[in-house]
Amino acid sequence: MSKTITLTATILIFFLTMLACSDNNELLSTEDKNTDNQQSPNILLIIADDMGLDATSGYSEGAVKPAMPNLDKLASEGITFNNAWAYPLCSPTRASILTGKYGHNTGILNVEGIDISTSEMSIQKYLDENTETLYSHAHIGKWHLSKFNQLTAPNNMGIDYFAGIMQGGVTDYNSWTLVSNGQSETCNEYHTTKMTDLSINWINQQTNPWFCWLAYSAPHTPFHYPPSEMHQQNEADGSDLSMFLAMCESLDYEMGRLFNSMDPETLANTIIIFIGDNGTDKNVLQLPYRGRKAKGSLYQGGINVPLIVSGYGVNRSNAIDDNLICSVDLFATIADISGAGSNIYEDSFSFKELLSNETSGLRPYNFSEVDHGDDYRYAISDGTYKLISNNDKDDELYNLIDDPYEANDLYNSTNTDDINAMQELRSEADKIRNN
Repeated sequence: MSKTITLTATILIFFLTMLACSDNNELLSTEDKNTDNQQSPNILLIIADDMGLDATSGYSEGAVKPAMPNLDKLASEGITFNNAWAYPLCSPTRASILTGKYGHNTGILNVEGIDISTSEMSIQKYLDENTETLYSHAHIGKWHLSKFNQLTAPNNMGIDYFAGIMQGGVTDYNSWTLVSNGQSETCNEYHTTKMTDLSINWINQQTNPWFCWLAYSAPHTPFHYPPSEMHQQNEADGSDLSMFLAMCESLDYEMGRLFNSMDPETLANTIIIFIGDNGTDKNVLQLPYRGRKAKGSLYQGGINVPLIVSGYGVNRSNAIDDNLICSVDLFATIADISGAGSNIYEDSFSFKELLSNETSGLRPYNFSEVDHGDDYRYAISDGTYKLISNNDKDDELYNLIDDPYEANDLYNSTNTDDINAMQELRSEADKIRNN
């Protein structure tokens, strides 16, 4: 009888041990999976077209703001960057993000006749070659980096899935040409909605960590009122500004629909980066910006853009950050977030550290440039002073702390600090341009 009890007890202990081991293995597996997720979050990059600080809540510029509750929520749970610079025009900004290089190093300095080399290392290709965890990636929306007949250019640069428009914009948001992995077709669905639908469908199909570059055309011209459920503007107004604000609101509406389409686990494991590609169109520009100090210019109204980062790995909430950031820095930052590389790549400085710590960033100078044919110009700033070099004539110097909207040109100042700052900025710009 005692032998039977002993045998039964032994068997019971064996099964309990096996069960415990099974539970522990399951727990270890879950912990390993969580660790992998922590190292490989999903990355969602959203680009708004021609939406400057004056059209973005959370920034002091602009008296009339669109209602954008989803963007406001991102800001309240994350970081708003005050000193983010892009290029004055969309194509150079997009090229800088894609390659981690300044425009003078890619040849993309304007929007006319552009054709980025498919031999450039794209951020997507870089992730493929440098991450231990395989990332799926998609570019959905506006491309505007290749001649219009090169429909496979995005795929030739290593992008798994491209769906959007090749050109700079659409003439009708309700009738436009959709290009999907080299194949084109006419699409009669509202453009902002279609870009969101394509993103939702692609994200829902993914089983690996993913990087989704979503480049809306909104609120770029032609100004119009989107479907009424997407905005809160009074359509009886009929002004360009009212329509522009309605288009900003429609973008936010669709962002909310995208976020709501993700299951809680996916959304919790996603970092969201929102940026404008350049300043606001001059026809809807708001004070304190004015006239020529808008999109297309190297003034703050043309290059100081909204940048809001929120979601996974962002441990600062409702934070305002004054560190210098350039659009080119998104390359190194995305690579850094994915675990793919060091914190500096080509002309790109990662600002990943700023997402969890209130500290000084890596970038010492903001830099932007534009070339309208035979008229190359650049701007450089150390955060206090800003030099605009206008093709070696009529250069301008501003103190952005005392004069943030560039009303008082200090170029001919006899003040020693002003003179020294100008010399330093010119010297640093020469280093950047000759690199």
